[in-house]
Amino acid sequence: MGGAAAPAWKAAERPPRHRPSALLWLAAGAVLLPALVPFGMVLGRSLAAGGRALGIILSGRTAQLVGNTMLLVIAVSSAAAAVGIGAAWLTERTDLPGRRGWRVVAALPLVIPSYVIALGIVSAGGPAGIAREIIGIPLPAMRGFVGAWLALTISTYPFVYLTVAASLRRLDPSHEEAARGLGAAPARVFRTVVLPQLRPAAGAGVLLAALYTLSDFGAVALMRFDAFTRVVYVQYAGRLDRTPAAVLATLLVLLALMVLLAEQRTRGRAAYHSASSPRPPRLVALRRRHRAGALAALSLLATAALVLPVGTLIAWVARGGTAGAGARLEWGAALGSLTGALLAAALAASASLPAAVLVTRHSSAATSWIERIAYAVFALPHITVALGMVMFAARYLGSLYQSLLLLVLVYASIFFAPALGSTRAALARVDPSLEEASRGLGLGPLRTAAGVTFPLIRRGFAAGGLLVFLLTMKELPATLLLRPTGFDTLAVRLWSASTDLLYARAALPALVLVAVSAVPMYLLATRERP
Repeated sequence: MGGAAAPAWKAAERPPRHRPSALLWLAAGAVLLPALVPFGMVLGRSLAAGGRALGIILSGRTAQLVGNTMLLVIAVSSAAAAVGIGAAWLTERTDLPGRRGWRVVAALPLVIPSYVIALGIVSAGGPAGIAREIIGIPLPAMRGFVGAWLALTISTYPFVYLTVAASLRRLDPSHEEAARGLGAAPARVFRTVVLPQLRPAAGAGVLLAALYTLSDFGAVALMRFDAFTRVVYVQYAGRLDRTPAAVLATLLVLLALMVLLAEQRTRGRAAYHSASSPRPPRLVALRRRHRAGALAALSLLATAALVLPVGTLIAWVARGGTAGAGARLEWGAALGSLTGALLAAALAASASLPAAVLVTRHSSAATSWIERIAYAVFALPHITVALGMVMFAARYLGSLYQSLLLLVLVYASIFFAPALGSTRAALARVDPSLEEASRGLGLGPLRTAAGVTFPLIRRGFAAGGLLVFLLTMKELPATLLLRPTGFDTLAVRLWSASTDLLYARAALPALVLVAVSAVPMYLLATRERP
């Protein structure tokens, strides 16, 4: 019986081996070109600079930039790992009161752009900060490295929290129960049994935190910390000769690739899974003092990540309304944000369908490069892609330069990986025999895809589109460099106002951006519910 079952299982899992059409390759690859081509322009301009480029690379200023940027990446990644893993363990494996509510609170900072969090920190601190008016006690002013570290840690720890929490829900608790049965304390069980099994998930979250920190522009700009992205933008915006910006942008890409390589080298080859279905774990009973400490820690995290930025923005809106400082919503910017995000989400999600078909139904060494290149593009610092596209479009694209179409194409290209990942995961769960049966009944590939495949993957497809929408709403550097004349977004308006220290004018666009971004976050969190 066992020998007969195995071939049937393998036949159900093996995808059909017919040759993919050229249209699939064209549709899957075209969406990546708006990011790959401009990066080639940046690299080409850097190489053409020759000795001058080498002088820029070997300068003391560049060495300082590398040191500043890598120090920030290491500090933010370490803090995000500690906060994310700790919050995930408390909300998933302990009897903490209100665990469901704390899960939502811990994930919510993901909808707040890093520059909004930085704006809240900057405008709240100092002798004239908004915190002094609200609580009567001035908070310390935080700028530079410390301010950038705090803002980016708050922005990135949800990456670690979400991946680790999902992994904790899938772990088989029998290993932990066996360790406790041998007399190990909960802390030792976590350190020696649970934490090693969380290594892949935590590594994935830390990688996202590191890449986000490398590519962030808004937080380091508002904190006036000289990381690569801020200096690249200053070099581009302040000089007619943009060769130094191209050289620094190329170095920034190399740093991102170094982070990717380091993560792959330290990931390890171990696999942690169980052949049996995981059972709900027995929750760790916290002692009274430990429960009080955990609640205090999560409350402090919620205050720093949610109450401080959102409360500060509300206070600035109120102050602007009282003083007549112009705290008003510019509907053109709101419409611009929605237009760009919706178009980019629709384009990236649509392109993810043929790419997912190639990766899952025609798996080969060639098709695997579609997914690898998509994630490599996602890892590229966005300011580098935007800078390269400016150079390419100004020289070769004529009327497309500074057009909405070009901006949307770049959005869809740099955020294509999340859409592809979600659609591919959904398609991988669909039994290929259902599609073969449809074709056997005389339905062509398109009718099979529309009537059989798409209804089964629509949740994953929609989740990928929502992710792209959320990321595009928050995107700043690509928008600043590529937006058409007269085209504004909420991100651009609040960044422009905050750099001019017009916090009351920046507050309302920031609040609207957070509120709109919370909608796809809520839909993503509830998409598995019936």
